[in-house]
Amino acid sequence: MFAYYFNKIPMHIFDGKAALIDYLKSIKTNNSSIGFVPTMGALHLGHLSLMQLSMQENVATVVSIFVNPTQFNNQDDLAKYPRTLKEDIKKIANLSTEIIVFAPAIDAVYEGKPSSQFFDFDGLENQMEGKFRPGHFNGVATIVKKLFEIVEPTNAYFGEKDFQQLQIVKKMVAKNNLKVNVKGCPIYREPNKLAMSSRNALLSPKEKQEASLIYEALIGAKEKFKINSSKIVTEWVQKTFEKNPDFKLEYFQIADETTLLPCLRKNKNKKYRAFIAVFVNKIRLIDTISLN
Repeated sequence: MFAYYFNKIPMHIFDGKAALIDYLKSIKTNNSSIGFVPTMGALHLGHLSLMQLSMQENVATVVSIFVNPTQFNNQDDLAKYPRTLKEDIKKIANLSTEIIVFAPAIDAVYEGKPSSQFFDFDGLENQMEGKFRPGHFNGVATIVKKLFEIVEPTNAYFGEKDFQQLQIVKKMVAKNNLKVNVKGCPIYREPNKLAMSSRNALLSPKEKQEASLIYEALIGAKEKFKINSSKIVTEWVQKTFEKNPDFKLEYFQIADETTLLPCLRKNKNKKYRAFIAVFVNKIRLIDTISLN
């Protein structure tokens, strides 16, 4: 454990899992609940909103800050991922010095060469992100499972921007009989409605403003889906981005919220969601919106 002083106020910050486990045991009671917000740092208001919800619903809140190497299939992406630990801790301290921070080194989590465990997600991993980022969700599930086993939270909070990831985590928890309640939380957006993401910090001010097109396309898709087929809506979104040379649409898919399978024909009894991944120059952004 090491203490970080912000305005001379100490916080509980741990870089080793044994010390964190011992501390959490010391504050647990029979009726106490622990909330957990796993992050990769570069914190923004979306992350802080998850922490606020956790503090409202639990006796203690733990936040992890760990850039997980096993979920990056592109090593350049891993190398340029923003790492801002000192600034992150200041943001957490401004919110509450009662929040417990876990900021481990890679060896403290993986104890050797980082590698992914293989999981069966019942096909959830084969759509959208899984198609374009092979092995990504095994890496996500590996680190989340490890963190859950360390923290043993009552509730864990994830943003719905990564909706496929949310469903993957829920599936992993169910199949491994983990005693944690996984909660999906609303997407937090910039003033121009761009979904908040750590990657937004890599955008220029001009790129960030122009990236509002992503949300505008999703809103347009939602409106058009009321009276059009999934195929027609998808073609409209594709044409929207073809008109803008600074954007490269990687995928747009309308899918069943539960199975994540593509919508081939609308069923009034199912819930649908639109998923999108776009490159703004070299920065990859994702977003999603419920269509019901």
